[in-house]
Parts: sequence; C-alpha cells; structure tokens
Amino acid sequence: MKKTRITFAWILFGGLSIAISFYPISYLLAEKPIRLLLSKSATLLSNHFYMVCFYLHIIFGGIALLIGWLQFSKKLRTAYINLHRIIGKIYVVSVLISGIPGFYIALEATGGLSPKLGFSLGAIFWVVLTFFAFTTVKKGKIEAHKQLMMYSYAGTFGAVTLRLWLPLLIFLLGSFIEAYKIVAWLSWVPNMIVVYFLIKKQKRNLSLS
Repeated sequence: MKKTRITFAWILFGGLSIAISFYPISYLLAEKPIRLLLSKSATLLSNHFYMVCFYLHIIFGGIALLIGWLQFSKKLRTAYINLHRIIGKIYVVSVLISGIPGFYIALEATGGLSPKLGFSLGAIFWVVLTFFAFTTVKKGKIEAHKQLMMYSYAGTFGAVTLRLWLPLLIFLLGSFIEAYKIVAWLSWVPNMIVVYFLIKKQKRNLSLS
C-alpha cells in the first residue's frame, strides 16, 4: 500500500510538472494578450523590456519545471550520474534566466503591494536557493546540495501550485484581484514549508536507521 501511494504521488508530481511546463506555449502562439496578461495595462504591454522579461521568465521557468523533477529520481542519480549533472546545470541556468527577469515583472504585478511583495520575494528565494545549491555541490557538500535543491524546486513548482490555487481562490472570493493578492504567497510559501517537514522527516529516519 505504501509503495502504491509513493508511486501515485511520484506520477502526480511528474505529471503536473510536465503538463504545466508547456503552459508558455499558449502565450507564444497567442496573437493577443491572454490569461495573466489580460490584467496588465496597455502601457505595460507596450513596454518591450517588460515583455522580454515576461517571456524569458515563462519560457525558462517552463524548462526548469520540465526537467527539474527528474533530479529527485534516485535511480537516475545512481545509474546516470553524468546525465544528472547535465540536467542539473541546465536547470540552474534556466532558473537564473527565469528568476532574475521574474523579479522585475513581479514589481509590476497586478493588485498592489501584496502580490508585488509576494512574487518578488519568491523570485529572490528561488534564485538564491538555486545558486547556493549549485555552489554547495561544487564544494562537495552533497547533503546540503540535496536539501537546497528541494527548496529550489519548491519554488519552481510554484508555477504548478499557482495554477491550482488561482481558479479555486477566484471561485471562493469572486475576484481575480483579491485571489491574486493571496496566490502571490500561497503559490510558493506552503511549498517551502512542505519541503522543510520532508527534510526533517528524512533526518529523523536517518537517525533511527
């Protein structure tokens, strides 16, 4: 039963990561603003720097989401260590290219201070945690690297949780703006908390073994 639950959770985790990673394609194929861009002003949409940052954020964020979950496969790490390293480098570069512009577009988030602060802090944590995850493995600190990468992907997975929470919040609150103020935090903070308890559980299991 436990093995079945783990398999189901892994399939769900990977399936959601893959499905949402292709989300940017809809923006690239659209001839006019769609989804989140509909909440932006015409002035902002005509700002070329903002639009370049937006597309860098969603495209490379999608790449990070698509490949990052594979790094948690113990079988991949042990059997294909070189592939694991290559994917890891692509993931880190993708997060940096997505996260830095992501901070800029967060400052233009719709809805006032709460979403601006929530998304910008999320971008900072995402980039910093990923950077330190990379530097720790270069120093041979494997356990610290694993833990930091878990936190990093919790930030990446925010792309999934945002799209799960947002329609639910809009339904409950009846307002996109009010929902957006909350989802700016709800999309990534609970993910970080889940990782904290997962790491704590792993440490406890190791101490008992």
